[in-house]
Amino acid sequence: MPDDRLIAALDLPDAVAGLAMADTLGDAVCFYKIGLGMLTGGGLALANELKQDHGKRIFLDMKLFDISATVEAAVRGLARFDLDFLTVHGDPHVVHAAMEGAAGTGLKILAVTILTSLDRNDLDAGLIKPGAMRDLVTERAARALDAGADGVIASPQEAARIRALPEAEGRLIVTPGVRPAGTAPGDQKRIATPAQALADGADHIVVGRPIWQAADPRAAAQAICDEIRRV
Repeated sequence: MPDDRLIAALDLPDAVAGLAMADTLGDAVCFYKIGLGMLTGGGLALANELKQDHGKRIFLDMKLFDISATVEAAVRGLARFDLDFLTVHGDPHVVHAAMEGAAGTGLKILAVTILTSLDRNDLDAGLIKPGAMRDLVTERAARALDAGADGVIASPQEAARIRALPEAEGRLIVTPGVRPAGTAPGDQKRIATPAQALADGADHIVVGRPIWQAADPRAAAQAICDEIRRV
């Protein structure tokens, strides 16, 4: 049986490939992430089809960032699709605008702290202030939650610190960068196993390539569900 704590990332070229993978996974997965990479390949249409025709939960990973009025308008438009999660960058003005756009709907706004593919060298190159990665992620999470976010996106390595924040009570923590034991990390630099991420406070884990690149994607998804049910 599927477990909605597992979100399978359909990081595939287009909606045709995404729907084929969803068909392969069948009832092993009930929650899907559709990201920016598929936006021009029919991503919104796929999200709507999986939600309305197949009864799946949908996490739309757009990582929106713009001036407040634009973010609010974009979120208001996306909220019409009756999806479940939407990401925006965790800057307080962006979060506040997104919450205004989602008001009155069931869409949950998740704030991105620092991308799980980045490390301290990447932050230095981007002129981000000095400090340990875990401290910056925790600070950004606190500010995003204080601005009203329904939850945050963070690596498994910061989940426990964020869960301990007073602002995190009753809020969601969703962790990408999750890799079952024995699988390649790919471009992720701050990773953990599914069981460890959930034990450290994550509500949902996002797993992409270890599922859809597996020889048997359905079996890979089922194995992850079995692991997280043992937590």
